[in-house]
Amino acid sequence: MERQFPYLSSPITLGRTVFRNRMFSAPMGGTDIANDGCIGPKSTAFYELRAKGGAAAVTVSELMVHPETDGSHAYHLDESILNSLACATYTADAIRRHGAIPSLELSHSGMFAGTYMTDKTKQKSLHQWGPCDTVRADGVPVKALSKEKIQEIVQAYAHVAGLAKRAGFELLMVHGGHGWLINQFLSPLFNHRTDEYGGSLENRCRLAIEVLKAIREEVGPFFPIEFRMSGAEFVDEGYDIDEGVKIAQMIEPYVDLIHVSAGTYQKTFGITHPSMFTEHGRNVFLAAEIKKHVSKPVATIGGLNDPAQMEEIIASGKADVVEMARALLADPFLPNKVLANKADEIVRCLRCFTCMAERAATSTRRCTVNPLIGREMEGDEIYPAPVRKKVLVAGGGPGGLYAAWTAARRGHQVILCEKEDSLGGILKSEQALDFKHEMYELALTYEKFARNAGVEIRLGTEVTREYAEKEAPDALIIAVGSEPLIPPIPGLDGENVTIVNNYYLEKEKVGDEVVVMGGGLAGCECAIHLGKEGKKVRLVEMRDSLAPDANVRHRPLLLAEIAKYAEVYTGHKALRVTEEGVICQDPDGKEVLIPGKSIICALGQRSRTKAVEELRDCAPFVRVIGDAAKVSTITNAVYWGYHAALDI
Repeated sequence: MERQFPYLSSPITLGRTVFRNRMFSAPMGGTDIANDGCIGPKSTAFYELRAKGGAAAVTVSELMVHPETDGSHAYHLDESILNSLACATYTADAIRRHGAIPSLELSHSGMFAGTYMTDKTKQKSLHQWGPCDTVRADGVPVKALSKEKIQEIVQAYAHVAGLAKRAGFELLMVHGGHGWLINQFLSPLFNHRTDEYGGSLENRCRLAIEVLKAIREEVGPFFPIEFRMSGAEFVDEGYDIDEGVKIAQMIEPYVDLIHVSAGTYQKTFGITHPSMFTEHGRNVFLAAEIKKHVSKPVATIGGLNDPAQMEEIIASGKADVVEMARALLADPFLPNKVLANKADEIVRCLRCFTCMAERAATSTRRCTVNPLIGREMEGDEIYPAPVRKKVLVAGGGPGGLYAAWTAARRGHQVILCEKEDSLGGILKSEQALDFKHEMYELALTYEKFARNAGVEIRLGTEVTREYAEKEAPDALIIAVGSEPLIPPIPGLDGENVTIVNNYYLEKEKVGDEVVVMGGGLAGCECAIHLGKEGKKVRLVEMRDSLAPDANVRHRPLLLAEIAKYAEVYTGHKALRVTEEGVICQDPDGKEVLIPGKSIICALGQRSRTKAVEELRDCAPFVRVIGDAAKVSTITNAVYWGYHAALDI
């Protein structure tokens, strides 16, 4: 078989361990952690799915090596805890039995211990330790580690490494980046010590090298060790790529793989985890530069989800391994699809941060495009329905398409009707925004899946009560979506007004000076797009803040982009639209003109309740999903559609 991506598909040997391809599953926090720090069964299933999907290595994140000085809510590994070693062993086995190499990330949060806790009262009770005495930005005091404590931590790394090997892990990743403890010692931003652990780069690298030497002594000469580092920190007083190269050269003798990430904790989230506003692979240049100066293999990471791009990275010598995190939540089977020459079937990560925001909010996982994530124990196989039924799906948006595909995979006869002449629903509007084009492509991917599964798709066909009764389905899934909310504001029906959903059809109508009415997600993202095109954009919002419903990870990055590309007027209520712009009532109650020849109306969506009510009693089984049930997110539309189909 001739591989479409031969470099990406080729094996690599680290130490004496052979990895089946160059696609590694990067560390991602699990979904259940016991009070004693054991890996829970849901987390085991979470990591196992990446192994089933074809990744060469799957890294479990993060195991804290020294609980006494690091109280983070994360995994611990201690033979004195009854289930600790057993749970780790079950997890390693769940990964290994699918042909992937189980890996464990060893870490210490240092001065940022506990910052991911949802229970903030526990965070305040922790003792924070770091390179130096200081006070964190949030007011939490940090105590400098003594030399004796440093040696305790070094030995803890070695001890836990031995336990991990005993449990069946065959690769260890030492976390030396992103502002955690080892990085705190490496970085002049954090490390102001005057002893042998501070000052010169040699001294700042001392802790990392001592840790790596201790681990090597414990696990033996041929056990592969991966060191994760920030190639550059991208902050004032932090180190740049030139010093990143020197760090890599200094730790190279003690590792088998140098994993080059970027950034530092709390200051560069959108760099460490590239958002939809940045190009894919924005951190690859760091790995490429380091690879020029070291002889050990180098891994790269950062918003990678395109096999063609990843193939070029390996083929051109920028890196030897590509690591993915969010991309393998969106599609755990991405590596298998690459190996099978089915790249056109990959479900691309949208970089929307639903996964990370859910973890921050509830300590669970969810993915916008993959309803299995966080619920892996419920099963990832679609089993045939006991009785084949006729299923009618009304609406061809993401929820309807996913429901139709799922029902067809269960063996049902599925008919999907879409009243417009193309599928995608509200996702069609995203094709006009360069940074959201993958969201539009998602609908095309789901359409491909549905057609391949045998779904009969009828375009230009509205499901009315009469139509449904004529088809007489056993089950009806109502996915008719939502429609734009257009309040009775004088002038909103003018020729200079474009509804945001229709912008992709009316781009030429929008001039160089634009007022965007509505500071929700749709309005903000449209404003960013228009600003990037060089237009003068003014964003008007009646509330006191923009995009309050955006998730906690996406919103700060969204607001940073807004600050670059739009002039913002919050607390302004639109009164009427004219040819010159929008007349608003400002926070003081005065009428003001927000000038702009073109107006974008992005004032929200409302469910198509009339259509829903007409169809409620048109089949024995009826389920309403997505915006038709409640104006919400793609995440809910897909999740509800998936489970509606499973319930038939």
